[in-house]
Amino acid sequence: MDSMNTSMRVYIEDTDAGGIVYYVNYLKFMERARTEFMRSLGFGKTALWDELMFVVHSVNVDYKRPAKLDDLITVSSIPVRASRVSLYFEQDVTRDGELLCSGMIKVACVDRNTMKPAKMPQELLEKIKIKNPS
Repeated sequence: MDSMNTSMRVYIEDTDAGGIVYYVNYLKFMERARTEFMRSLGFGKTALWDELMFVVHSVNVDYKRPAKLDDLITVSSIPVRASRVSLYFEQDVTRDGELLCSGMIKVACVDRNTMKPAKMPQELLEKIKIKNPS
């Protein structure tokens, strides 16, 4: 799978007193979209939970326009690069095609017990169509 779009509604809990999405909540939206992307590949949170898990390593986000209470937003999840232990996702948050926020998120695969880097399942790398991980 090359990419996935996930739609979600902005609720009051996502906003500040002015009805504008609080900046950190865009990261929550992106997390939900990446989770749905992984679930669509058969790698939901519980699929790897016994041995492996994904943690956010780093985030770079650019805010363009505000999302507001009750907006229907779409969050894209596009895997753009992989190594044996990490994935990079480009993610955009849009409303009716208008870019609100964009981000590059690096997630790392770790051993659940030791929290040390762990090799991702080859099946996952094949399903996201990143052929030659570095």
